[in-house]
Amino acid sequence: MNLTLDKLKKEAKFFCEQESKNNHLELIGITDGKAVGTYVEHKFQDYLKSKYVFTVGSSAKGIDLPDLEINTDIKVTSIKQPQSSCPFRNANQKVFGLGYNLLVMVYEKTDGEGKCSLDFKHCAFIESERTGDFTLTKRLIEMLDDGAIKEDIIGFLEDKNVPGDNIILNQLAEDILKKSVNQGYLTISNALQWRLQYKRVIGLNNNVSGVYNYDWD
Repeated sequence: MNLTLDKLKKEAKFFCEQESKNNHLELIGITDGKAVGTYVEHKFQDYLKSKYVFTVGSSAKGIDLPDLEINTDIKVTSIKQPQSSCPFRNANQKVFGLGYNLLVMVYEKTDGEGKCSLDFKHCAFIESERTGDFTLTKRLIEMLDDGAIKEDIIGFLEDKNVPGDNIILNQLAEDILKKSVNQGYLTISNALQWRLQYKRVIGLNNNVSGVYNYDWD
């Protein structure tokens, strides 16, 4: 059976619900968030592989689930600081999104005597077109509505220190005028290894098209 986006969302919700009940002995004493994230990602991928046919990504492919119909990266992050890093490609990502969907699992880790629990607090799916930077896209949409011209947009991008030389920012401004800018819901820094923050996403409570939060009782 082939994996689909609908199945991925349902399985992610179920996985988080079930794993919140399990004892993760391998993680006792582990404080490295990256190690916890890798553990969860691999466990989720193994779970999916037991039921579905799909391509598992590699560092060369860049994302975890690269099939065109899935096109999704998995991010596992602690509730203490729900964020993760993302490889930098170009400044367009901050405006037009990352180019792929995000599946975000947010956990709270607790160690005890012979026990480690991962209590998954949130499971969210963000469609590609919603993965731009919240503040930047919000202001650009306002500027376009107000009739901004290319020079206005270039000046704004420079003020916000969007990475790129004059040629890059000039082309980005032209693209902004030609294409539609969707409201993004991530917070993306300008560092070459971008930091993605998810607090806004997990607080939306399913009120925005393209951003889905899955809860369980």
